[in-house]
Formats: sequence, structure tokens, C-alpha cells
Amino acid sequence: MLITGTFIDEISHDIPHQNWGAPEWARDFEHMKAAGIDTVIVIRCGYRRFITYPSAYLTIVHGCYTPPIDLIDLFLTLAEQHNMQLYIGLYDSGHYWDTGNLQQEIDTNQFVIEELWQQYGRRKAFKGWYLSTEISRKTKGAIEAFSNMGTHCKQVSNQLPVFISPWIDGKKAVLAASGSLSKQDVVSLKEHEAEWDEIFSGIHQSIDAVAFQDGQIDYHELADFFSLNKKLADKYGLQCWTNAESFDRDMPIKFFPIKFEKLKLKLEAAQQAGYDKAITFEFSHFMSPQSAYIQAHHLYNRYLEYKTVYNV
Repeated sequence: MLITGTFIDEISHDIPHQNWGAPEWARDFEHMKAAGIDTVIVIRCGYRRFITYPSAYLTIVHGCYTPPIDLIDLFLTLAEQHNMQLYIGLYDSGHYWDTGNLQQEIDTNQFVIEELWQQYGRRKAFKGWYLSTEISRKTKGAIEAFSNMGTHCKQVSNQLPVFISPWIDGKKAVLAASGSLSKQDVVSLKEHEAEWDEIFSGIHQSIDAVAFQDGQIDYHELADFFSLNKKLADKYGLQCWTNAESFDRDMPIKFFPIKFEKLKLKLEAAQQAGYDKAITFEFSHFMSPQSAYIQAHHLYNRYLEYKTVYNV
């Protein structure tokens, strides 16, 4: 199981911004291509007042700042140059994180989806959508939100694929701002199965793939949770991807590039479970040879060595 996709977290929320311009992004796409990546996912087209593209709707209605460069256009251009497919993530108003209410995400993204399609729908590399709202449990309103937004994405774009990337509510599912590395109140396999069986039953016609984040559970738990995720995805006709986090949740400083051995363990667990694709959060900060973290440069080297073993 090799990594063939990566998120792009340009609207950085809890990791440092690298202040890249077009030349740095061009080099990073070259590094991605060399690592075997064929899919890039803009994790969100905007977060609160910061946005990645010139949006008349978000600027006027939500008071968002006009970005100095159209990053969606740049990423599409680079993806087209390297024969990659690009998925665009929706807008995150922050309202859900503040209140637990998903309705504003639904209402706002109705306009954002249509605006994105109007501006970029003819682009060759635009191949799908990412619903950027993240959940882990049977969150109130989640089925309605995912079903509504996913269906609207498909209707607007002639059925382009849609995917989600939830997290597993394990021992390491703590807030980035928390001083703790783990918690006691964790989901059991039985609870995880029951809750996601119900969620998938309500949204499977509106999405095409699920990429559970793999960093919130311990390494010895990977096999059981991965096997269960694959079983549930198969039941509802969904592709089962893994979001192989390339940052380390075990360190007191959040977040550093992960130790290669840990990444290898997670990828091998996904392979054993029969997953369809591996993507990562995220290449540019935690795996790139030009990352601000020098540890990422070495992780890139170790990963290329690992990839060479498979003669790929």
C-alpha cells in the first residue's frame, strides 16, 4: 500500500503556514509526482475569513478576505501539468466547531459548490469533491449535512465523486490545543460499527469513498478498526481509503513529521485490510523535501527507499 494522494492544507489552522508562492508550489508538485502521487485534495477552499480563491459570495456575505493569489487555479494548473486529479474541499465557516450546529455549513456550501463549479468546472484536473466537515461519532445533523452537501456536489458537477475523511474516536483523538496526548473515554469497536453503520446507511448514495484518519488509535488497534471500516464500506458500496497521517500524534509538540516506522506500520495495516487507496495528511508540511521541518526531508528519503522495494 503506497501513498497515491495527499491533502493540501493551504489555509493552515493548527500547523504553521510555509509562505509558499507559485515557484515553491511548482517544485512541490514535482516532488509529489516523484513520490507516486496522482491525486491532490484541497482540504478546504476556505476556513472562517481566509479563502483560497476569489469568491464574490464569501467575500460579500461572510466578510472573507480576498486572497492575494487564486490558489485553486494554481493547483489545477499544476495538477494538469503533472497529469494529476484534483479534489476541491468545501468551505468551513467555523460555526460548527463553535456551536456543534451543522446547518450553516449546509446553507453556505450550497452557494460555494455552485460558485466553484461555475469558476473551475471546465478544468481538466477537477475530478471530485471533498466534504471538509470532520466528524467521528454519530454527530447530530451529520447524516443530513453529508447527504445534502454530497448530493448537491454531484448534481452540480455531473456526478463527480465525493469523499469524506472522518476520524476514529480513539485514545489520541484530543484537540490540538490540548496539553494531553491521550484520553480515557474512547469508542469501542462495537460502538464504532453501530454508529458508522447508521451513518453510511444515510449517506452512501451521496458519497463515493471514505478515508478514515488513522492517527487517533494505537498501532496495535489498527488491524481491528481497519478490518471493520472495510467491512462497512463494502456493505454500502463505498471505496475504502486510508488517510495515513504523516505527522506524529505521540509527541508533546504538535505536530512534527512522523517516524517512518510508524507510517510503515499504518500503510501495511491498510494493505492487510484490503483498502483501495492511501492518501496522507499531508505531504507538503510533513513529507516534502522543501518542508519547513527538516525531519520531513528525511521522511521523504525513507519513503522513496520503501517505495523502491516495490519497484514502483
